[in-house]
Amino acid sequence: MPAPRPPLPGPRTADVCIVGAGLTGLWTAYELRRADPSADVVVLEAEVAGFGASGRNGGWVSGELAGSRARWAARSSRDAVQALDRAIREAVDEVGAVVAREGIECAFHKGGSLHVAQTPLQLERLRAVVADDRAWGLSEHDSRLLDAREAAARVAVAGVAGAHFTPHCARVQPAALVRGLAAAAERAGAVVHEATRVTSIEPGVVRTEHGDVRAPLVVRATEGYTADLPGARREVLPLGSSMLVTEPLDEATWARLGWAGAETLLDGQSLYAYLQRTADGRIAIGGRGVPYRWGSATEREGVVPAATVDALRRRLGRLFAGLGDVAVADAWHGILGVPRDWSPRVWLDPATGIASAGGYVGEGVAAANLAGRTLRDLLLGRRTELTALPWVEPPGRAWEPEPLRFAGVRGVHALMAAADRREARTGRASALGRLAARVAGR
Repeated sequence: MPAPRPPLPGPRTADVCIVGAGLTGLWTAYELRRADPSADVVVLEAEVAGFGASGRNGGWVSGELAGSRARWAARSSRDAVQALDRAIREAVDEVGAVVAREGIECAFHKGGSLHVAQTPLQLERLRAVVADDRAWGLSEHDSRLLDAREAAARVAVAGVAGAHFTPHCARVQPAALVRGLAAAAERAGAVVHEATRVTSIEPGVVRTEHGDVRAPLVVRATEGYTADLPGARREVLPLGSSMLVTEPLDEATWARLGWAGAETLLDGQSLYAYLQRTADGRIAIGGRGVPYRWGSATEREGVVPAATVDALRRRLGRLFAGLGDVAVADAWHGILGVPRDWSPRVWLDPATGIASAGGYVGEGVAAANLAGRTLRDLLLGRRTELTALPWVEPPGRAWEPEPLRFAGVRGVHALMAAADRREARTGRASALGRLAARVAGR
């Protein structure tokens, strides 16, 4: 972890105050200053840039959003939803363009993404994904089903039955991306103060332990840590995710595995694992450990439990023969933000001047770029194609109070795990998985 930038030295004013130096806050600062170099933009961060999900994720710059197309279509139009689909796909290339322009060394590589099936049941679900994509107008180029031979030619997943492939995804080293973006935002003229914990956000003022920042426009870019702010504990649920990275694999192992395209990789279970082949020849794999803590607690910076590390390593062994006992170089965990309807949002309240973006449900690297550019236009009072996208809407309903929230999240996690075990045993779809989806509200 790098040494923090200097904290806020005392009370000050600004045109825009951004709370949170993750990807959402930094993209917003960067885009605002490039669009209006006269704007006084200050970013406040409790720890260091990228301390939260922005620096701890699986490094997927994914051209997909977590939200439901059907939900957005019910409130807008089919054309608007298709425009949002295009915008998030284009955001992948937008991230790549900024990485190149700003010289950010983060191992950006656009190799696409593979969602692999290891059973006939998982393959049927991938067929349904492709059918839904076709119904929304995505072409064979954007979304296609690979048979077992085509999938195995890309990566030697054990017993692979097929895969869904999209070219709209890139791999990055996430901490390097967010730290490089922080430096780019500063070069553009934004001011970033780290080690500055915000205690409350009110119309026109952000209160911190070092003094208040008064600004007519305030951006809350706190993602999973939103639950720490007064009055916001039930707005976004902080869901835990854990990762490990292996030691570098030797050339013989890579020759056996293939994976020359360095596609990001998702497995076919309900409690899925997500992977990438890193630029230095390792495998990074993530999945759910302890998914939620009582009262929306956000502490996830300690040692990853040995049981979680072992579970991820076993999952790696089920995906790749011979890697079940691979040497682990490091493990970490963090939190991501989940709205009650599992749909991310961007919003500016004209009555208070408070804007927000987030709730990406773990798919926020490209989405944060799109959100930052959308917030730029909203804050500058522009009416653009971005501000007309259907995810520009007020926050949705809150999560249930405790103990319902705790019981619900832990219960859904248990149901999904049980569904995976039953489906592996029987080869048939489990009603437990459908029940979990209904309880979760997905």
